[in-house]
Amino acid sequence: MTERCDVVVVGGGLLGCVLAWMLAREGADVVLLERDQVNQHASGQNAGSLHFQLEYRMVEAGLESARRAAEAMPLHLDSASLWATLGDELGESLGVIQNGGLMLAESAEQAKLLEAKSDIERSWGLDVRMMDGDEVRAIAPYLSDTVVAAAYCPIEGKADTRTAAPALARGAMRHGARVRTRTAVTAMNRKAGGWAVSTEEHAIHGRRSSNIVHADSVVIAGGVWTTELGDMVSAHLPTIAVALTMTVTVKVPKFIPHLVQHAGAKLSLKQSGDGNILIGGGWPARLLNTPEGKPDLYSRPELLRKSVAGNARAASRVVPAVQKIPALRTWVGTTTLTPDQLPLVGPVPNAPGMFVATGGSAFTLGPSFARVLTELVLGRPPSIDLSPYDPSRYRSQNA
Repeated sequence: MTERCDVVVVGGGLLGCVLAWMLAREGADVVLLERDQVNQHASGQNAGSLHFQLEYRMVEAGLESARRAAEAMPLHLDSASLWATLGDELGESLGVIQNGGLMLAESAEQAKLLEAKSDIERSWGLDVRMMDGDEVRAIAPYLSDTVVAAAYCPIEGKADTRTAAPALARGAMRHGARVRTRTAVTAMNRKAGGWAVSTEEHAIHGRRSSNIVHADSVVIAGGVWTTELGDMVSAHLPTIAVALTMTVTVKVPKFIPHLVQHAGAKLSLKQSGDGNILIGGGWPARLLNTPEGKPDLYSRPELLRKSVAGNARAASRVVPAVQKIPALRTWVGTTTLTPDQLPLVGPVPNAPGMFVATGGSAFTLGPSFARVLTELVLGRPPSIDLSPYDPSRYRSQNA
C-alpha cells in the first residue's frame, strides 16, 4: 500500500502534534506517524513546566555554560508568546496557566548565581527580576524561611501534559491531517525530489502491515529516537537520552500558583488545576542498556529510590507543607538533550527536504520549534535566526 502527502511528520509527541496542526491549518496535506500512541512518551511523561528562565542543569556548570544555553532564549521568548494563545487558536484548552515562575536561592552564593543568571537572561530580553526573601514570601507565602532570594519571571507557568498533545492532534485532524498511530518508520529514501517513507503498522490484534508514504518533505520530531531516525539517512543528529523521575501528590486545596525551581538543587514544583502537586526537576532514573551497550529506548527506565527521596527532600525544604501531603504516584520518563545543551532545529544535513527539531526544553519549546519548522517546510524564511541551533554544527561528524 502506498499513499501520498505534502509532509510526513515523524513523532506524535507535543512537537509532532502542534507541528501537524500548524502545517495542516496552512493547507498542507500532512501525515503524522507515531510508533506507539500519541503523547505516550516524553511529552506525556514530563511535569508540564513552561520554564523560560535557564534551568538548574544549565547553570550548575557555571556562567559560561549558562551563557551558551541562553542562546536558545529567542526560542523561549517566542514559545512563551505562542503558549499564551495556543488554546484559544486551537479551540480547546491545553491547561496553560502562566502565573509566573520563581527560581529560589537558599544561600548567598546561590543568590549571587541567580543575579548573574538574570543579567544574562535580561540581555536577551527576558523579563526576570530579583526579589529578597521577604519580597518573595509576600507573593509566595507557602515558601520556607530558608529562601533568601528568588528570580521571578512573570511569563513562566505550566501546561497539562495529559491533554495538550492529544488536543493538538485532534486539531490537526480537523484540518485534514492523517494521524497514524502504532506505525513505526523503518526506512526513509530520497526519491524523485521527495521522500519515500517506509512504515510498519502494528495492529492491536498482532497483525503487521507495511506501507510507503511519499512526501515532498519529512520532519523528524521523534525525541529520543532522533539519532536513530537520522542514521536512516546517514545524518549524524547527536542526542543524549536522559531518564528522569516525577512524583505527583494527592489533590489538596490550591496554594501554589507559581512554577517553582531552585538555583542550587534539582527541583521543579507546581500545582495542577486539579490540585495535585507535581514534583520533578531532573532527578535521574536508570536507563537500561541493549546487549550492544546502547541505551534501550524501548524499555521503561528503572526507578531509583534515592532519586525519589532526594526530590522529596528538596521539595519539602522550600515548601514545608509538602511534607504532610501524601504522594499518589511516582513515574519515570525519558527525554532528550544534545551534547552542547542547545536544541537541534533546522534542515537535516545532506538530506534535502528533511528537517528536525529536538533537544533543549523540548516540551516548553515545542510551539516555537513547530512555528519555525512550518516556515521552513513551506519555503518561508524562519522568523527566528536558527544558526545557533543548526544541526550542521556537527558537520565534521556528518562527513
